[in-house]
Amino acid sequence: MSWCAPVKLSEGVLVGSVCVAVSATLRYEPRDPGLPARSADFPRQMDNITVRQGESALLKCQIDGRVTRVAWLNRSSILYAGGDRWTLDRRVSLASHTPSEYSVRIAGVTAHDEGPYTCSIQTQNHPKTSQVHVIVQVPPKIVNISSDVVVSEGSNVTLVCVATGRPDPVLSWRHLSQSALEFEEGEFLDIESIRRDQAGEYECSAANEVSAPDVRRVRVSVKYAPTITEARSVGVPVGRSVMLRCEAQADPSASFTWFKEDRRLLNGLAGLHIQSSGRHSLLTFVNVTEETYGNYTCVAANVLGASNASMLLYMRDDNNGGSAKAVASPWLLLHATFLLLILAQTISCN
Repeated sequence: MSWCAPVKLSEGVLVGSVCVAVSATLRYEPRDPGLPARSADFPRQMDNITVRQGESALLKCQIDGRVTRVAWLNRSSILYAGGDRWTLDRRVSLASHTPSEYSVRIAGVTAHDEGPYTCSIQTQNHPKTSQVHVIVQVPPKIVNISSDVVVSEGSNVTLVCVATGRPDPVLSWRHLSQSALEFEEGEFLDIESIRRDQAGEYECSAANEVSAPDVRRVRVSVKYAPTITEARSVGVPVGRSVMLRCEAQADPSASFTWFKEDRRLLNGLAGLHIQSSGRHSLLTFVNVTEETYGNYTCVAANVLGASNASMLLYMRDDNNGGSAKAVASPWLLLHATFLLLILAQTISCN
């Protein structure tokens, strides 16, 4: 089969027609000259060749002495006709123009160079075209990812990661924690009713077979009300020093307040000292008296809520094996003495 094809400049100016014949070869030239070139003879139509973005492609057309005119076209735009440059793209050059070969080279291939290329040959009797399709491989690149996120515990969170590349990259998510939890593939990562242990960095990876994956990260911060994790009762003898400790987990950090019964304690009063830092608050008594004993409450609060815990400061008798000792009321002692006197008088009368 033979036919003539219309030919025009990139600007759309029609210059006539070129009729072609014979076969052509397209070569792929790696950027590294030490790598072997790949080639494919194509008397048949629409052969494909794959080249990576940034490398060079060699379009090679085999001809013979019967050819009178020859040209390379990208779709309907002429790249070269004979020895004349028609394209304005300086990356395209004439690689070979001999009686047996007519080749052009495209340097620094981009995704825009993908598509069909035609070698158009005219002989005295048999015009012919041969065509090749150039496929450009593009490394994966993440072009958009969610900004760092700050949410309250229990909220729903959606993270987005968008990437380009040829072939289309596969997107995967991973939580950068001790468990390194991986999620289903896709642009979106949905986390329902997020918990505090799900806070941290999430990694999006875009991968295809062209190059190493492109990786980006987004940080998720989870805010929550305080939870008191430590509040222990303590026993101590009179005259000693003692420390009550309160610990709370919270984000943002909690502020601490101390109470005895329903009375708020202030730092520096009645020989007590309050020191709060980060997740801890310490209530210290330098010299414990009988009035010091009782029930104490620690309250931890932030903008999201509050939590409290009570602890008992009780008397401990070091001379009795460290056992707890109740603090006797003077009125209770007087009442017990009175009962003993009555009992003694009754026994003597009998």
